[in-house]
Amino acid sequence: MCNDKLHHFLHALPKCEHHVHIEGTISPELLFSLAAKNSISLPQDDPAFGSVSALEARYKVFTSLDDFLHYYFISMSCLITASDFEDLTYNYLSHAHGQNVHHAEIFFDPQPHMSRGVSYQTIIAGMDAARMRAAVDLPKLSIEFIPCLVRHLPVPAAHDMLAEVISSGHFADGTLAGFGMSSTEIAKHPSLYTSVYETAKAAGITNLTAHYGEEGPAEYVRDALSLLSVRRIDHGRRSAEDPDLVRKLAETSTMLTLCPISNVVLKGVERVQDLPIREFLDAGVLFSINSDDPAYFGGYILENYCAVQEAFGFTMNEWETIATRSIRGSWCSVERKEALLYELNGVMKQWK
Repeated sequence: MCNDKLHHFLHALPKCEHHVHIEGTISPELLFSLAAKNSISLPQDDPAFGSVSALEARYKVFTSLDDFLHYYFISMSCLITASDFEDLTYNYLSHAHGQNVHHAEIFFDPQPHMSRGVSYQTIIAGMDAARMRAAVDLPKLSIEFIPCLVRHLPVPAAHDMLAEVISSGHFADGTLAGFGMSSTEIAKHPSLYTSVYETAKAAGITNLTAHYGEEGPAEYVRDALSLLSVRRIDHGRRSAEDPDLVRKLAETSTMLTLCPISNVVLKGVERVQDLPIREFLDAGVLFSINSDDPAYFGGYILENYCAVQEAFGFTMNEWETIATRSIRGSWCSVERKEALLYELNGVMKQWK
């Protein structure tokens, strides 16, 4: 870990998390508890589901994104009721609050839930109940929700999901902050999803993002910007392979939501220091440091901050730049950004 002084400084920094999947916060303990509560049978032919410790051990040896997603979708099948989603969301918010996350933008995947009979309204009712609880218990934390289409399901299913979410009025009334895309990336070029994103834009949704450049090439990132009109790229680490793309990201203030520990666990890179974080920082690219699916990867946001510090040895001034860019790339109000910048300034005055 980082040296004691910088570790405490990193903890004190007001953080923005822009890349966390609420379904990725289901711990093995919670999974077994939910399965028992909701009478869900876990796979009997996989020894990883024999016990909490066996599942924890399996999570340490993922071989790829698709290997991880196999377990991810099994786990989410145990979420049934609005109270399940409320408890899951509130548990994440409490943990994030304890690591000084002051603004969280949380992904969720309606399609896999809807395909097994759990309605969008059930999901959002539970998540919004957690947000209302947090407004009382965790008042320094602002919270946004972002539904994502999943690429392993057919495009028409994404259209059906988006139509239902749009008809709910939740984009218009502020319940939802934007729209995104996740799941497996290989052979899923952005051109496959132009119709979905055109529908979102036609409905007035301007905060658009997509997971690209995690496993797929820089070309996918470049084409997502042009074909999907996204304002943010989730992951995007392979953008560094295209210097012109890096310049474009900086010039357009397009934020990357980097997930260092995730990239190592899923074998995208061997070590955190192999990530182009220093290149992005020096090039003026906006990025934030995030946890992705912390219950699977062994690190929430603070652990990711510490892993980056251990790898790159950034100065306090460099961390101030990272935190400032993270705030400016957030999808909250101008007033909320100013409040976050004020909080950041106070921490920097204390530590410099």
